[in-house]
Amino acid sequence: MENKKHIYRKLFACTFYLSAFTFGGGFVIVPLMKKKFVDDLKWIEENEMLNLAAIAQSSPGAVAVNAAILLGHRIAGISGALVTISGTVLPPLITLSVISFFYAAFRDNIVVNAILKGMQAGVAAVIADVVLNLGSNVLKEKDMVSAIIMAGAFIATFFLKINVIYIILACGCIGAAKILIQMKKAQKDGEAQ
Repeated sequence: MENKKHIYRKLFACTFYLSAFTFGGGFVIVPLMKKKFVDDLKWIEENEMLNLAAIAQSSPGAVAVNAAILLGHRIAGISGALVTISGTVLPPLITLSVISFFYAAFRDNIVVNAILKGMQAGVAAVIADVVLNLGSNVLKEKDMVSAIIMAGAFIATFFLKINVIYIILACGCIGAAKILIQMKKAQKDGEAQ
């Protein structure tokens, strides 16, 4: 029982900290969750974190909250999901409550506006880092289908300006087809032996 309490405390503390000091939303917090829970704590594998991030991004709602729910559930079940939701939602709730109380003073403050502009540049750098890291991991696997999907999704979004929802649906269908083909091949190999 004490071990579960330790896990819950660690889950809450990590997600609270990440949420409190992360600006830019889910696309920024997901790689930081990966660094914390995969690289530092080694509670889950990198591929599993990539899958959780993909599910979080394709699910309705805030990406950071979706990722926290999935991560917490994976590590400690439903109780873990509730703990990580609390840890992820409380910092912005507290921050927005304070800001709304002092909104008139912040609204026209030049310093606050300059700080927010600087944070935008930092967020862009973090997102670029995530794209490079995740993209390089896909290429390291030397899976041609995944590499083609990644390149095709980029081209469809950036050059052809296709709606992201269609790209996500198409990638999901291609991924499902790939898994079905792999399952049938494994089944045939199993029957052959």
